[in-house]
Amino acid sequence: MPLDPGDSPGFLLWHATLRWQRDIAAALSPLDLTHVQFVLLACTWWLNSQGEHPNQLAVARRAGTDVKMTSQVLRTLEQKGLVEREVDPADTRAKRLRVTDAGADLAPRAIAAVEHADAQFFRPVPLDEAVALLGRLARPGT
Repeated sequence: MPLDPGDSPGFLLWHATLRWQRDIAAALSPLDLTHVQFVLLACTWWLNSQGEHPNQLAVARRAGTDVKMTSQVLRTLEQKGLVEREVDPADTRAKRLRVTDAGADLAPRAIAAVEHADAQFFRPVPLDEAVALLGRLARPGT
């Protein structure tokens, strides 16, 4: 017997996701970043801050994004002067990524904006419960 859409977990998740995406887009708009640009900039910035000089594949894996799309978005971030893509001396087919000074300035501000939007969005649910549920959904079987 089909559930009423309002009783369907998938349908509710769909609507929650749409609302959350709108909130994140609004938080990032003043910084001239899309959500995907933010994720790739933040991942690259974080990896750089850990002393790593990742290639595009490593950033895509960290972000959970498609490799081809990652390359296209990183090209946009490069055009914006936020990241630099350099040929990897160990593998000339690969591009190593480095956040520029402008990217290093923007990344923490963007992270703060997204964290604020997240805090507002998840306010109705205790944080530990939200993290536990979303962790189980994102990584089933772990």
